[in-house]
Amino acid sequence: MNILVVFLEIVGSLGLFLFGMKIMSEGIQKAAGNRMKAILGFMTGNRFAAVFTGLAITAIVQSSSATTVMVISFVNAGLMNLAQSIGVILGANIGTTITGWLVAILGFKIKVEALALPVIGIGFPFLFVKTLKHRDIGEVLIGFGLLFLGLNFLKESVPDISQNPEALYFLTHFTSMGIGTILIFVLVGTLLTIIVQSSSASMAITLTMAYQGWIDYPTAAAIVLGQNIGTTVTAYLASLGANTNAKRASRAHILFNVIGTIWAIILFQPFLQLVNSIVPGDVYGPAGTAHLPEHLAMYHTVFNVTNTLLFLPFINHFARLVKRMVREGAGQPSDVYQFKYISSALQDTPELYLIKVQDEIFKMAQLISNMFSRFVVVFRNPDKKLGTEVTELKLLEERSDQMQHELSTFMVELVKDSMNPISAGNVNAQIRIVNELESIGDSCFNLILLTERKYTQQIPCPEAAWDEFTQYMDLVQQYIDYIKNHLNRHISSTELSEAQKYEDQINDMRNQIKSNVQKRIGDGSDVTSELMLLDLTLHLEHIGDYCINIAEALENIN
Repeated sequence: MNILVVFLEIVGSLGLFLFGMKIMSEGIQKAAGNRMKAILGFMTGNRFAAVFTGLAITAIVQSSSATTVMVISFVNAGLMNLAQSIGVILGANIGTTITGWLVAILGFKIKVEALALPVIGIGFPFLFVKTLKHRDIGEVLIGFGLLFLGLNFLKESVPDISQNPEALYFLTHFTSMGIGTILIFVLVGTLLTIIVQSSSASMAITLTMAYQGWIDYPTAAAIVLGQNIGTTVTAYLASLGANTNAKRASRAHILFNVIGTIWAIILFQPFLQLVNSIVPGDVYGPAGTAHLPEHLAMYHTVFNVTNTLLFLPFINHFARLVKRMVREGAGQPSDVYQFKYISSALQDTPELYLIKVQDEIFKMAQLISNMFSRFVVVFRNPDKKLGTEVTELKLLEERSDQMQHELSTFMVELVKDSMNPISAGNVNAQIRIVNELESIGDSCFNLILLTERKYTQQIPCPEAAWDEFTQYMDLVQQYIDYIKNHLNRHISSTELSEAQKYEDQINDMRNQIKSNVQKRIGDGSDVTSELMLLDLTLHLEHIGDYCINIAEALENIN
């Protein structure tokens, strides 16, 4: 019964630690807001910029798994190339060591409750302040306090092994196996990280066990190496079903950490001695356990920094190696559109998902523009194979429906998540944009159906009406291009006025066409032909309405 109680206390303490990490991470993300997008934009620079980006993002979201999952997602969306993704992954591995240092220094060197409770006390009033920025700061402080309270409970829950030395007698069977011992505990670290789905949480457990005397310095170091392999599993799962480059980025992450672990195992003892000489306090001395947390944090940092420096000059060569491993064609997308995204189990990154959503919205706008352009070509060229064009445009229209459903469903869930209110407002505007784009797709398909009917039934069109209608088509095409070129950013009042001018011109021309139709009918023109022209004009006018709705939504994006 005592064992069960201790186990539940450890699990509960770990749960509080992870919950605090989640709250702190979400608070930092919301407080950072658009600055995170600026950091991500920095990654398009050189390899050093990519490494810094990975380090900075991981420091913000407090999880290398969350960062690498986002990297896989961005590569899959075409927002990042393979070399850039490898650089970001290298930086993420360094960034994840920051949590280890926080835990090692603050969690084991000071009285945690003396720090955690006052921090929570400071943060709590911020939750009731109307200013959103202050509320985000309150979440960061409360999350920080809960994280270290969880760590404190974890330390107290793990029994002092000095009182029960026989509890670890079974480990003596594994401590005299040479390199086999190291490999066993590397595997333990890998499995531990896979189970708790967080290398930071796994590191906290390892530091606690080492501090309480359950494991010695070499054993703990081997577990730390295993954690670097275990953290790659989440990104690997994220790449399943993704495109070829996303799979390559995932394999690069695995290879980077596995190769790094191999050389660290080969140089295991010298590496341990190097870290022991760098960090104050002899970890092999009588009071060695008291120095273990900062030694392990330094070991983790030196390992990841060294590994990054070794790989950094060869990123392009490494990318070519991964391309040979994962051949073109793996994970190609199916005909049915699916919005691919993977959520990290512990720390979600709603602010970063917006970047991928914006990319998908632009792809949807390109699809819609392509549909309208194909309608124009068919309308101007009656000799085109109409059956083939109608079938292909029907497939495009169905894809636009699928995109609207997938993206809208995802964004509705995104708004429910913990998110910066400004970003939440942007998501609401983007939901409206997606719906309007889908409506344009419907109108494009209706236009091609009317065109098919016109040419199949050989409905004539007066030359004057033809010229007038083609000018109308050209005006609508310009409007669609204008909207596409201004997507995914705030448009100024001047730009909105330009959009409104297009809308006014479209309405004026529609009225002129209707007036001319009525006049020609009165003069005895073919009624079927004129009604067909009115139907075509109506759908073009609808597209203009959808475009001005998109422009108004863009004005609300910050």
